[in-house]
Amino acid sequence: MLFFQISGEEERNLFFIGMIYESFVLFIALILLLLIVMKYMEKKHKLTQYLLFVFVFYTLAIFFSLLSKIFVVLRLDLVIEPYSTLGWIFFRILSFRVSEFLVCIAIFLSYIFKVKIFHKDFNKIQKYIVIIFGSFTAFYDLVIYEPKPGFLAVLLDAIAFLLTLIFMSMIYIAFMYRSIEAYRGVKEPIYRKAFLSLTLMAICYMLIFLNFLIDRIFILVLNIPGFTIFYYLAWAFAIIGIICAYLGYIRPEARRKE
Repeated sequence: MLFFQISGEEERNLFFIGMIYESFVLFIALILLLLIVMKYMEKKHKLTQYLLFVFVFYTLAIFFSLLSKIFVVLRLDLVIEPYSTLGWIFFRILSFRVSEFLVCIAIFLSYIFKVKIFHKDFNKIQKYIVIIFGSFTAFYDLVIYEPKPGFLAVLLDAIAFLLTLIFMSMIYIAFMYRSIEAYRGVKEPIYRKAFLSLTLMAICYMLIFLNFLIDRIFILVLNIPGFTIFYYLAWAFAIIGIICAYLGYIRPEARRKE
């Protein structure tokens, strides 16, 4: 899938390392998802339901990213025709496009989650901007794609990461700002720590796609193999963000009962 020259065995080794790394990330995400499910089953709270939906889509995005690494390790990318019906979905999984599409859904649900926590109702203008830009980004992520390796394929992928980063920033910068306001407005230590954790969660989620974008830029400009340090930083921020989400929403309620 890369336009630079490396051997098939070297590429497979890179993807194998990525597969192991992302398996660890998925394991942590599944633990958090289980905790959210348990919390929702306990109280059936509407906010917990929104958070559950958000993390279902984030977890699916991680799963499909991991699946793409498994495809390469098993060398399935060499036997499936890019322009076949199967190839249409296969190579979009392989290039993170299905994962980005799922992330767009999670971002939109995060927007609803933010409004329900911090606002009484939706701002109509903001809502339409979010819907229009989010729909365009999701469409681009899933449709505007070149399956054959080369400069154009990497460029289109970089644009997809940029659009997803912008969409994520539209939601999570506001989420971060409201969390900081709430942090300053409460005195109880449990909830101050909770809002601080939500602030860090928002920052980490944006840093995920910033690092993925930088990884693609390095591939594009310097013509080097993928899996730069920025790829690993992206998933490291994903782990931190997942933990902060738990500390920011699930853990405060548990501690309040103790």
